Order: sequence, then structure tokens, then C-alpha cells
Amino acid sequence: MSLSSYAAQPATGPGSRRSRSGPLQAWLPKLVLAPSVAISLCFVYGFMLWTFILSLTNSRMLPSYDFVGFAQYARLMANDRWWVASTNLVLFGGLFVAICLALGLLLAILLDQRIRQEGALRTLYLYPMALSFIVTGVVWKWLLNPGLGIQAMVRGWGFENFRFDWLVDPDMAVYTLVIAAVWQASGFVMALFLAGLRGVDDSILKAAQLDGASLPRIYWRVVIPCLRPVVFSAVMILSHIAIKSFDLVVALTGGGPGYASDLPATFMYAHAFTRAQIGLGSASAMLMLGGVLAILIPYLYSELRNRRHG
Repeated sequence: MSLSSYAAQPATGPGSRRSRSGPLQAWLPKLVLAPSVAISLCFVYGFMLWTFILSLTNSRMLPSYDFVGFAQYARLMANDRWWVASTNLVLFGGLFVAICLALGLLLAILLDQRIRQEGALRTLYLYPMALSFIVTGVVWKWLLNPGLGIQAMVRGWGFENFRFDWLVDPDMAVYTLVIAAVWQASGFVMALFLAGLRGVDDSILKAAQLDGASLPRIYWRVVIPCLRPVVFSAVMILSHIAIKSFDLVVALTGGGPGYASDLPATFMYAHAFTRAQIGLGSASAMLMLGGVLAILIPYLYSELRNRRHG
């Protein structure tokens, strides 16, 4: 065979196989992700769009497409129960976030002192986060029940005038949600702050000690300002949890007494699925989504900006 015939034959070596498999390697990640992306588009964003459409209709027991514009939102704004739920969310969310931040930071600073049994204490503080809010709600319902829990126990010790009946008091029931939620989430915030504290440069702390600063002043003036990204992340996560709180309310107070401890999530469920007012429930769901987006968008913007400048 002549040299020209050898030159005319196609190459079959490893290099040619690699060149032919190049397009497949480029498309393989997209093919793997395609099913999950399609499912998310359909069952997450698709249902968000459907909920928005239903909020513009006169849907009651079943979806209908008799469009009424923003009439359901006007009904929602005129609904006293919605305003009770919104007020409770502001109260519950504000106390929940503030107390979790303060308690989580305090516990993190305590563990940052390299105390004995740090691992056991860290596990103990984090354990409540492993429980579901349903379990937390049921346990705290027992503890706060005036006839079975803390009040009955203290009165059994001889303090007959002791009262702790917040669970059945319409003015105090929302605070029982704060107690249970803080108990569950403060350990998670502690873990976030502890990771941030362990990331602070030791040279900064040593320089502050050489300048004669006391330990509380070092934490207040030096360490805590370094934790701003952690604080921001914790606020975003806790606010998101507060807005979506549903199972804790159902298990602990059921929204009662009456609807004194209602939150927007329980309001939406009650009207959409038990009162045959799907349009009104969809409108409340869209306002909840707006609240979540108002929290997530600044967080995502901050993260993207930090990566761009980092």
C-alpha cells in the first residue's frame, strides 16, 4: 500500500475518540440535570404561577377561571383575621429572630472559650433542630398545658397562686409559639455563630489583648463586627422560617384560642382547604411569597456582590 493511501485513512487513535466524545461530555451534565429542572419548573414555579392565576379568580371549593381582577386581594385587606395573622407574624417573627440571635450568640461565645465537654454541649444545643416542628409543638403543648404541665407541677409544689396559662390566654398564646420556636432554632444559630467565631483571625484578638482591652470589650468592639455576614445569613434564615411557620402553630395552639395565634400560613390553609375559599387563600399565599422574596432577594444580591468583589 502506498503512502498516499495511508494518509487518506481516517485516524482511529485515542485522540480521535476524545474529539468524538467531546460533545457528549459537554452535554452530559445538562442531560443529567434536565429531569430535575423540568420537574422544578413544573411543580414549583408552575404551581406558583397557577396560584397567582387562582388569586385573580372567584374560585371557591374548586378552581374556576371567572376572573375578578384583584378583588380577592381587596377582600383580604378587609379581613380582620388576616390582620390578626399579619400582626402575629410581625410579633412572632421579631421576637423569634431577636431572641434566637441573642441566645445563639451567647451560647457560641460560651463554647468559644474552649470549655470542657464542648462537643457534648454543642450536640445538646443542636439536638432540638433535629426534631420536626410537629414534635416540638406537641411537647411544648404538654409542658404549657395548665392542667398537665409547668403550672400543675409548680402548684403541686405548694405554690397555689402560680399561673402560667399562656396557652389558653388569647393575649399570650402567640408568645408560646415564640418560646417553642426559640427552643428549637437557637442551637442552629449558635452553630452559625460558633463557626464564625472560629474563623476570626487570632492575630486580631492578640493585638487587642496587648492593647489592654478586656474580654467583653474585645467581643463587642472586635469580634462581633466581624460576624456581620453570619448575622445577616442568620436573620435571613430565621425570617424565612418565621414566615413559613405552619406546623408549629397547628401542633401547639391550632391558631387559637379562636384565631388569636393565627399566622398567615394557617390563615391560608384554613381558607383555601377548609372554608372553600380557594381564591382568597391563593391571594394570601401570594402575599406570603412576596414576603419571602423580600427576604431572599437582598440575601442573594449580597451573596452575588460578595462573590463578584471577592
